[in-house]
Amino acid sequence: MASEIAQPAPDDDESSSIGLVQTQFIKLFEPPHVLTLEGGQRLGPVTVAYETYGELTPAKDNAIFVCHALTGDAHVAGWHSAESRKPGWWDGLVGPGKALDTNKYFIICANVLGGCQGTTGPSCRNPATGQPYGLRFPFITVGDIVEVHAALVRKLGIETLLGLVGGSLGGMQVLDWVARYPKMVHAAVCLASSAKLSAQGIAFNAVGRRAITADPDFKDGDYYGEDASKYGDVGPRFGLSLARMIAHITYLSEASIERKFGRDLQHSDHLEYNLQKETEFKIESYLHYQGKRFIERFDANSYLYLTRAMDYFDLAARHGSLQEALGKTNARFLITSYHTDWLFPSIQSREIVKALVEARRHVTYLELESVFGHDSFLIEIKQLEELVTPLLAETYRRHRTE
Repeated sequence: MASEIAQPAPDDDESSSIGLVQTQFIKLFEPPHVLTLEGGQRLGPVTVAYETYGELTPAKDNAIFVCHALTGDAHVAGWHSAESRKPGWWDGLVGPGKALDTNKYFIICANVLGGCQGTTGPSCRNPATGQPYGLRFPFITVGDIVEVHAALVRKLGIETLLGLVGGSLGGMQVLDWVARYPKMVHAAVCLASSAKLSAQGIAFNAVGRRAITADPDFKDGDYYGEDASKYGDVGPRFGLSLARMIAHITYLSEASIERKFGRDLQHSDHLEYNLQKETEFKIESYLHYQGKRFIERFDANSYLYLTRAMDYFDLAARHGSLQEALGKTNARFLITSYHTDWLFPSIQSREIVKALVEARRHVTYLELESVFGHDSFLIEIKQLEELVTPLLAETYRRHRTE
């Protein structure tokens, strides 16, 4: 989950930027060695879009994998061109001298399986038919996403990761990865996330999916034109926009909405008493803007698949208990929550911490102050820098002296 945050222009702080970067692509799970998904179906080949920043040491001991949230992508830092309107979605955290310091660490970020930013997903063409998968794409889970990313890491010649970092859906990936491959990770940073999605979270996802499938232009998922990568011109635009508007409300907090918008009117200083006026208040205009931007870059089918993967995620159910799931690793954990985050409330983070303490694992937990709700982990960079920097430095020091 979590929303896209506005970033500064390219010339605002060039000294601390990683600079120009390029998305790379790799094919994994080529037949006959295809991926067996948790639901029992098989998939291959799988194309993965990823970006890397910094240099891998000869010992290959400085790699950190960043797991993105629901609508994110592999472009976590830097600029794709000198004309780019904004940098990567976590550029404030990744770069020279930053918390994920590209002078010291080798940073990897990849688009998730089922996504629509270069990794195999519903909008991709099925090699067996030559047509976009649509809803014929197999069901995927958070675990399947992790399997693909772990395979990418191994393909890059890396056996262990210095760190895993992720928030929201990215945090779920961090937890699943550590439970699935307990000896592969030395430090795990889980931000504004949980070991299972709450009933409230499932409810919001259900309403968003219903908005998409009820759109007359959904066409049972077969809405792609000649160019399946151009989502803004085809498909359930109104349904996807509405789903984004609903979700975006959950990413904010009451305090942040009141501070930014209050009851301010958008185009007038008086009420117009007109039901056909959809954007009379500034908050209405803002939500419509978010919906409009979203349909230009995201695929509705990917939204269906990825929100359902979040619904299914339940780490304790898969492993018997949270203590069993997280007790097999020696990774050092940093868990954070935000006091205004009502989508992933702090009680869910404390459940993870309790399990780690009972398993006698090394864990640091903080509930951070912020008015920005669930989006805080994308906005409050200074808070995270003060926590993540020493954790990674100490983990790296210990790892190199072992």
